Amino acid sequence: MHEFPILTNITVALLIALIGGCIARLIKLPPIVGYLLAGVIIGPFTPGFVGDIHTIQELAELGVIFLLFGVGLHFSLEDLWAVRDIAIWGALFQMILSTFMVLGLTTLWGWSWPAGLVIGLAVSIASTVVLLRNLMDHGWLNTTHGQVAVGWLVLEDLATVLILVLLPAFFAKTGQPVWQAAGLAILKTAAFVILILLVGKRVIPWLLIRIAHFRSRELFIVTIIVLTLAIAVGAASFFGVSLALGAFLAGVVVHESALSHQVEVEIEPLREMFAVLFFVSIGMLVNPHMLLQRPWEVLALTAMIILGKGVIVLFLGLFFKRSARTVLVVAVALSQIGEFSFLLGQTGMRLQLIHQDQYSLLLTGALISITLNPLIFHQLPRIEQVLRKIGPLWSRLDTYAPIQQPISESLHDHVVLIGYGRVGKRVVDVFSRLQVPLLVIELDAGAITELQQRGIPSLFGDAANSDILDVARLKQAKAAVVTIPSGITILSVVATIRQIAPEVPVLTRAANEENAKQLFELQANVVIYPEIEGSIQLINDTLLYLGYTEQSVQTCIETVRKVFDDYVAKRPVEPALESLERHHLEKRGAGS
Repeated sequence: MHEFPILTNITVALLIALIGGCIARLIKLPPIVGYLLAGVIIGPFTPGFVGDIHTIQELAELGVIFLLFGVGLHFSLEDLWAVRDIAIWGALFQMILSTFMVLGLTTLWGWSWPAGLVIGLAVSIASTVVLLRNLMDHGWLNTTHGQVAVGWLVLEDLATVLILVLLPAFFAKTGQPVWQAAGLAILKTAAFVILILLVGKRVIPWLLIRIAHFRSRELFIVTIIVLTLAIAVGAASFFGVSLALGAFLAGVVVHESALSHQVEVEIEPLREMFAVLFFVSIGMLVNPHMLLQRPWEVLALTAMIILGKGVIVLFLGLFFKRSARTVLVVAVALSQIGEFSFLLGQTGMRLQLIHQDQYSLLLTGALISITLNPLIFHQLPRIEQVLRKIGPLWSRLDTYAPIQQPISESLHDHVVLIGYGRVGKRVVDVFSRLQVPLLVIELDAGAITELQQRGIPSLFGDAANSDILDVARLKQAKAAVVTIPSGITILSVVATIRQIAPEVPVLTRAANEENAKQLFELQANVVIYPEIEGSIQLINDTLLYLGYTEQSVQTCIETVRKVFDDYVAKRPVEPALESLERHHLEKRGAGS
């Protein structure tokens, strides 16, 4: 009987991770929680199948490389510079204060200061993967709050890459003086960075364009993989820097290419698969008995991750010119730790600065914080209400929020527009030209400032919070238009509008097909599903190019739209389909 140890380990690890990820999503948790738990299940601390941790960790190195490549691929100096006033200093001071906070705790436990330093640094940084997922789920990724949170995390990632370079220089037992080892490490890193940025920025985009001219998707994918692995391995072999830094810089360089978006599409499946193995390998190191053996230590460290970091961010928010809502979103977003924390912990283990139990304690805290973070995000409006009751604190935090103009009591027969994003801006442009009375509700402070400059009545806040909708004079409105992208928030907003003003017409976009069905159930009058609208427009234009008359095309489009609407609204579609099948489209003009 043939044995396939590597294939067996990969298959079992991915299978259990798949099951865990699906269960996590069913209960509204990030899939990463399921992947970590899958690692616990096949780890050495639980009964049943025990995976070969060395084999899985070797494969997980590819996960690290592709994860960091993805971070570099999304790195934008312009975006970072736009939020530099809070992201740069906020990230640095938060990391310093969080590290000293944990270092103080571990000193009380009797740990060595290098061990406390490693765990403190690991706690000070949050998971970019978890952050992006939560921001996207709540429709905040493209708001000021989301931009600040992402910029903050990018600074943490960059600082961590530097820490990963310097830790071996300071703590590796090489026999060299510390200053000499650190100086040499910095010089090697600087040489590698300069080489990649000066030479790579010219060669790699040129090479990708040339490979693309072969019109072979396989060659393009192989080129991306070879470049990523070659730069990462070359960085470690010839310059003595981490695989992580090499992969990150490879992504930064590829970002300069006109094909960077295509690169992201092609590399994503590989990145996701090996990233899953990375999280599984981390989970295999978690000792679930830690909760029984050292519950108070687990509880204390988890409190530092969730509450301690959140309080530090709120404290720092007193000194930055941003609204309280932005600071609160960042505080909640950072109340977890993830992939870079694991890398720091692994480095500490390799340098013998921390031992297995200490690393397992960190991993247990990470698992709990990642699990709870989406739930904390959902409670953000309630957290805000509690903070508002602490008047002096909230006033100081919210010093730089947009000045809220009172809504005129005479406002009536207006359109309440909820969301001033890419879709909402177009609605405002047209309605303003037509002099349609408008009231815009928006969560982005920058957008509110823009609306105030245009003289358009606006309310700053979360439309999912009924307090905002209560003052929008919905009962006097002609219509409510919802353009926000988040499906969860859309449902909450439409349900609240229906409670406040049952008679007002509600026109809304839908995030997906299931979301559209739910909105019809909430009695939304018009539901626009962008994918359906796009397909209808393509059908319309294609039939006109094929020579069908405008009248026949219009008749067809009306029937197709009815079929789509009936399908989404769960109404019988057979009559409409039969009508469409019977309908004769006149081809090549009226006389054909």
